[in-house]
Amino acid sequence: MPPTPHPVVAGVRALGHRAWFAVFLRRVVVPIDARLGRLTRGRLVAFGSRTFPSLMLTTTGRRSGEPRTIPLLYARDGDAYVVIGSNFGQLHQPGWSGNLLSHPYATVTLHGRTIPVRACLASGAERDRLFALLVALWPAYRTYEIRSAGRDMRIFRLEPTG
Repeated sequence: MPPTPHPVVAGVRALGHRAWFAVFLRRVVVPIDARLGRLTRGRLVAFGSRTFPSLMLTTTGRRSGEPRTIPLLYARDGDAYVVIGSNFGQLHQPGWSGNLLSHPYATVTLHGRTIPVRACLASGAERDRLFALLVALWPAYRTYEIRSAGRDMRIFRLEPTG
């Protein structure tokens, strides 16, 4: 049986299922987190703890060719980092996931280190397994899946290349 989470952690996880909280995260927390993560090279992010591990993902814009950086929760799968394009349950895919489909080579910045990675889109049984890892971290991903009207939330394994 998993340990009982701290009351604050349990509260944040419970709020994660609320539509207004997802909007708050998307519009307020993510922009602040992105700026903070860039300034500190991933050393300091809003949800950068063991409970809510966060990384900074830098992709190449599929149209612009410019670097795009976004903070994301992640789960570990061996040496790889697993991220999900939940977009907080919105009906459309997040831009960064389309960027990875066009340009799978990206970087992860974590604890002041920049790690080159190659993104692999998960499917089938592997996707199901990775989704379970992510839901254990942030149970609201199940709610986002319902809210997104059945949109297939893309899950990527970010495998270190160097």
